[in-house]
Amino acid sequence: MGRVKLSAISTKAPKGSDKAKLKAKTARIIEELDELQNRLIAESKHSLLVIIQGMDASGKDGLLRDVFGSLNPLGVSVKSYKAPTAEELSHDFLWRVHQHAPAKGMIQIFNRSHYEDILITRVHGWCNDDTAVKRMKAINDFEELLTEHNNTHILKFYLHVSPEEQQVRLKERTHDPRKMWKYNEKDFEEAKLWSTYMKYYEDCFQHCNKVPWHIIPADQNWYKEYLVAQKVYDTLKALKMQYPGLKK
Repeated sequence: MGRVKLSAISTKAPKGSDKAKLKAKTARIIEELDELQNRLIAESKHSLLVIIQGMDASGKDGLLRDVFGSLNPLGVSVKSYKAPTAEELSHDFLWRVHQHAPAKGMIQIFNRSHYEDILITRVHGWCNDDTAVKRMKAINDFEELLTEHNNTHILKFYLHVSPEEQQVRLKERTHDPRKMWKYNEKDFEEAKLWSTYMKYYEDCFQHCNKVPWHIIPADQNWYKEYLVAQKVYDTLKALKMQYPGLKK
Protein backbone atom coordinates (compact mmCIF):
# COMPACT_ATOMS: atom_id res chain seq x y z
CA MET A 1 0.00 0.00 0.00
CA GLY A 2 1.40 3.38 -1.01
CA ARG A 3 0.75 6.63 0.75
CA VAL A 4 -2.93 6.77 1.72
CA LYS A 5 -4.71 10.13 1.83
CA LEU A 6 -7.80 9.55 3.93
CA SER A 7 -9.38 12.85 2.92
CA ALA A 8 -9.50 11.55 -0.65
CA ILE A 9 -11.40 8.38 0.30
CA SER A 10 -15.18 8.49 0.62
CA THR A 11 -16.74 7.67 3.98
CA LYS A 12 -20.03 6.64 2.32
CA ALA A 13 -21.33 3.85 0.11
CA PRO A 14 -21.05 4.43 -3.65
CA LYS A 15 -23.97 6.29 -5.17
CA GLY A 16 -26.70 3.93 -6.26
CA SER A 17 -25.93 1.29 -3.61
CA ASP A 18 -29.11 -0.58 -2.68
CA LYS A 19 -29.36 -0.48 1.11
CA ALA A 20 -32.09 -3.10 1.39
CA LYS A 21 -30.32 -5.57 -0.90
CA LEU A 22 -26.98 -5.16 0.83
CA LYS A 23 -28.53 -5.59 4.28
CA ALA A 24 -30.19 -8.80 3.08
CA LYS A 25 -26.88 -9.98 1.62
CA THR A 26 -25.11 -9.21 4.89
CA ALA A 27 -27.65 -11.32 6.77
CA ARG A 28 -26.99 -14.26 4.43
CA ILE A 29 -23.23 -13.85 4.80
CA ILE A 30 -23.49 -13.88 8.59
CA GLU A 31 -25.54 -17.09 8.44
CA GLU A 32 -22.82 -18.70 6.33
CA LEU A 33 -20.14 -17.50 8.74
CA ASP A 34 -21.67 -19.79 11.36
CA GLU A 35 -20.78 -22.86 9.27
CA LEU A 36 -17.30 -21.56 8.46
CA GLN A 37 -16.66 -20.89 12.13
CA ASN A 38 -17.72 -24.45 13.00
CA ARG A 39 -15.16 -25.76 10.52
CA LEU A 40 -12.49 -23.42 11.90
CA ILE A 41 -13.07 -24.80 15.41
CA ALA A 42 -13.31 -28.43 14.31
CA GLU A 43 -10.25 -28.43 12.07
CA SER A 44 -8.15 -26.28 14.44
CA LYS A 45 -5.44 -25.62 11.88
CA HIS A 46 -5.99 -21.89 11.46
CA SER A 47 -6.93 -18.87 13.54
CA LEU A 48 -8.28 -15.45 12.62
CA LEU A 49 -7.28 -12.13 14.17
CA VAL A 50 -9.56 -9.21 13.36
CA ILE A 51 -8.12 -5.79 14.21
CA ILE A 52 -10.58 -2.88 14.32
CA GLN A 53 -9.30 0.66 14.48
CA GLY A 54 -11.13 3.94 14.09
CA MET A 55 -11.82 7.31 15.60
CA ASP A 56 -14.27 7.70 18.49
CA ALA A 57 -17.85 7.02 17.33
CA SER A 58 -16.73 5.27 14.14
CA GLY A 59 -18.96 2.34 15.07
CA LYS A 60 -16.55 -0.26 16.43
CA ASP A 61 -18.87 -1.62 19.14
CA GLY A 62 -21.89 -1.80 16.84
CA LEU A 63 -19.85 -3.64 14.23
CA LEU A 64 -18.83 -6.27 16.77
CA ARG A 65 -22.44 -6.79 17.83
CA ASP A 66 -24.00 -6.88 14.38
CA VAL A 67 -21.40 -8.91 12.46
CA PHE A 68 -19.89 -11.19 15.10
CA GLY A 69 -22.63 -11.29 17.74
CA SER A 70 -24.34 -14.42 16.41
CA LEU A 71 -21.19 -16.56 16.19
CA ASN A 72 -20.50 -19.41 18.60
CA PRO A 73 -19.15 -17.67 21.73
CA LEU A 74 -16.92 -20.67 22.44
CA GLY A 75 -14.89 -19.84 19.34
CA VAL A 76 -14.74 -16.05 19.37
CA SER A 77 -13.14 -13.66 21.84
CA VAL A 78 -13.09 -9.85 21.98
CA LYS A 79 -10.36 -7.85 23.64
CA SER A 80 -10.81 -4.08 24.01
CA TYR A 81 -7.62 -2.11 24.55
CA LYS A 82 -7.88 0.94 26.74
CA ALA A 83 -5.16 2.96 28.48
CA PRO A 84 -2.45 0.54 29.69
CA THR A 85 -2.31 -0.34 33.37
CA ALA A 86 0.76 0.20 35.55
CA GLU A 87 1.65 -3.47 35.17
CA GLU A 88 1.32 -3.32 31.39
CA LEU A 89 3.49 -0.20 31.23
CA SER A 90 6.23 -2.05 33.11
CA HIS A 91 6.57 -4.45 30.13
CA ASP A 92 7.27 -3.91 26.45
CA PHE A 93 4.30 -2.42 24.57
CA LEU A 94 3.39 -5.70 22.85
CA TRP A 95 3.31 -7.74 26.07
CA ARG A 96 -0.35 -7.07 26.77
CA VAL A 97 -1.22 -7.85 23.15
CA HIS A 98 0.67 -11.06 22.50
CA GLN A 99 -1.06 -12.90 25.33
CA HIS A 100 -4.38 -12.40 23.51
CA ALA A 101 -3.23 -13.67 20.11
CA PRO A 102 -5.68 -16.35 18.94
CA ALA A 103 -5.11 -20.05 19.41
CA LYS A 104 -5.78 -22.32 16.43
CA GLY A 105 -9.50 -22.69 15.88
CA MET A 106 -10.30 -19.29 17.37
CA ILE A 107 -11.46 -15.92 16.09
CA GLN A 108 -9.93 -13.13 18.15
CA ILE A 109 -11.13 -9.56 17.74
CA PHE A 110 -9.15 -6.54 18.91
CA ASN A 111 -11.33 -3.48 19.55
CA ARG A 112 -8.47 -1.02 19.20
CA SER A 113 -5.10 -2.71 19.38
CA HIS A 114 -1.33 -2.43 19.47
CA TYR A 115 -1.71 0.32 16.88
CA GLU A 116 -2.78 2.71 19.64
CA ASP A 117 0.87 2.71 20.68
CA ILE A 118 1.79 4.53 17.47
CA LEU A 119 -1.40 6.59 17.17
CA ILE A 120 -2.76 8.27 20.29
CA THR A 121 0.72 8.16 21.83
CA ARG A 122 2.14 10.20 18.92
CA VAL A 123 -0.83 12.58 18.81
CA HIS A 124 -0.21 13.52 22.45
CA GLY A 125 3.58 13.46 22.28
CA TRP A 126 4.02 10.44 24.55
CA CYS A 127 5.94 8.64 21.81
CA ASN A 128 8.49 10.41 19.60
CA ASP A 129 9.10 9.62 15.94
CA ASP A 130 12.22 7.55 16.57
CA THR A 131 10.38 5.34 19.05
CA ALA A 132 7.41 5.09 16.68
CA VAL A 133 9.66 3.81 13.87
CA LYS A 134 11.03 1.11 16.17
CA ARG A 135 7.54 0.18 17.31
CA MET A 136 6.30 -0.09 13.74
CA LYS A 137 9.12 -2.52 12.96
CA ALA A 138 8.20 -4.53 16.06
CA ILE A 139 4.54 -4.58 14.96
CA ASN A 140 5.47 -5.85 11.51
CA ASP A 141 7.64 -8.56 13.06
CA PHE A 142 4.87 -9.49 15.50
CA GLU A 143 2.29 -9.85 12.75
CA GLU A 144 4.73 -11.86 10.65
CA LEU A 145 5.33 -14.16 13.61
CA LEU A 146 1.60 -14.84 13.91
CA THR A 147 1.02 -15.38 10.20
CA GLU A 148 4.16 -17.37 9.37
CA HIS A 149 4.50 -19.47 12.49
CA ASN A 150 0.98 -19.97 13.83
CA ASN A 151 -1.24 -20.00 10.74
CA THR A 152 -3.01 -16.87 11.98
CA HIS A 153 -4.82 -14.89 9.30
CA ILE A 154 -5.01 -11.19 10.11
CA LEU A 155 -7.65 -8.75 8.91
CA LYS A 156 -7.01 -5.09 9.71
CA PHE A 157 -9.95 -2.71 9.35
CA TYR A 158 -9.92 1.06 9.68
CA LEU A 159 -13.47 2.37 10.10
CA HIS A 160 -13.37 5.55 8.04
CA VAL A 161 -15.94 7.96 9.47
CA SER A 162 -16.21 11.62 8.48
CA PRO A 163 -15.65 14.34 11.10
CA GLU A 164 -19.19 15.58 10.44
CA GLU A 165 -20.73 12.18 11.13
CA GLN A 166 -18.52 11.76 14.18
CA GLN A 167 -19.91 14.98 15.65
CA VAL A 168 -23.48 13.82 15.04
CA ARG A 169 -22.81 10.55 16.84
CA LEU A 170 -20.94 12.14 19.73
CA LYS A 171 -23.80 14.59 20.28
CA GLU A 172 -26.32 11.72 20.25
CA ARG A 173 -24.58 10.43 23.36
CA THR A 174 -25.58 13.56 25.25
CA HIS A 175 -29.34 13.05 24.84
CA ASP A 176 -30.11 9.48 23.69
CA PRO A 177 -30.70 7.37 26.86
CA ARG A 178 -29.48 4.24 25.04
CA LYS A 179 -26.15 5.87 24.24
CA MET A 180 -25.50 8.09 27.26
CA TRP A 181 -23.35 5.42 28.89
CA LYS A 182 -20.80 5.93 26.10
CA TYR A 183 -20.54 9.67 26.72
CA ASN A 184 -17.07 10.95 27.56
CA GLU A 185 -16.46 14.68 27.47
CA LYS A 186 -12.85 14.01 26.48
CA ASP A 187 -14.07 12.63 23.14
CA PHE A 188 -14.95 16.15 22.00
CA GLU A 189 -11.44 17.31 22.87
CA GLU A 190 -9.89 14.39 20.97
CA ALA A 191 -12.06 15.24 17.95
CA LYS A 192 -10.34 18.64 17.75
CA LEU A 193 -7.11 16.75 17.01
CA TRP A 194 -8.63 15.16 13.90
CA SER A 195 -5.98 16.29 11.40
CA THR A 196 -3.17 15.06 13.65
CA TYR A 197 -4.83 11.68 14.03
CA MET A 198 -5.24 11.43 10.26
CA LYS A 199 -1.55 12.22 9.78
CA TYR A 200 -0.47 9.38 12.05
CA TYR A 201 -3.04 6.94 10.74
CA GLU A 202 -1.74 7.57 7.22
CA ASP A 203 1.81 7.01 8.44
CA CYS A 204 0.69 3.78 10.06
CA PHE A 205 -0.95 2.55 6.85
CA GLN A 206 2.23 3.26 4.90
CA HIS A 207 4.70 1.59 7.26
CA CYS A 208 2.64 -1.25 8.79
CA ASN A 209 1.21 -2.77 5.63
CA LYS A 210 2.87 -6.17 5.28
CA VAL A 211 -0.56 -7.32 6.37
CA PRO A 212 -2.78 -5.01 4.31
CA TRP A 213 -5.24 -2.53 5.75
CA HIS A 214 -8.86 -2.33 4.64
CA ILE A 215 -10.27 1.20 4.70
CA ILE A 216 -13.99 0.79 5.43
CA PRO A 217 -16.40 3.68 4.73
CA ALA A 218 -18.23 3.97 8.05
CA ASP A 219 -20.75 6.80 7.84
CA GLN A 220 -23.48 4.26 7.04
CA ASN A 221 -23.55 1.28 9.37
CA TRP A 222 -25.26 -1.03 6.89
CA TYR A 223 -22.52 -0.54 4.31
CA LYS A 224 -19.72 -0.88 6.86
CA GLU A 225 -21.19 -4.13 8.18
CA TYR A 226 -21.55 -5.55 4.68
CA LEU A 227 -17.92 -4.84 3.73
CA VAL A 228 -16.48 -6.32 6.92
CA ALA A 229 -18.74 -9.39 6.89
CA GLN A 230 -17.88 -10.06 3.24
CA LYS A 231 -14.14 -9.82 3.89
CA VAL A 232 -14.29 -12.14 6.90
CA TYR A 233 -16.35 -14.61 4.87
CA ASP A 234 -13.96 -14.50 1.89
CA THR A 235 -10.96 -15.04 4.17
CA LEU A 236 -12.42 -18.06 5.95
CA LYS A 237 -13.88 -19.55 2.77
CA ALA A 238 -10.49 -19.42 1.05
CA LEU A 239 -9.00 -21.69 3.73
CA LYS A 240 -10.99 -24.64 2.32
CA MET A 241 -11.43 -26.06 5.80
CA GLN A 242 -12.76 -29.59 6.28
CA TYR A 243 -14.30 -31.41 9.20
CA PRO A 244 -11.88 -34.03 10.55
CA GLY A 245 -12.95 -37.65 10.47
CA LEU A 246 -13.41 -39.94 13.44
CA LYS A 247 -10.42 -40.11 15.73
CA LYS A 248 -8.84 -43.54 15.81
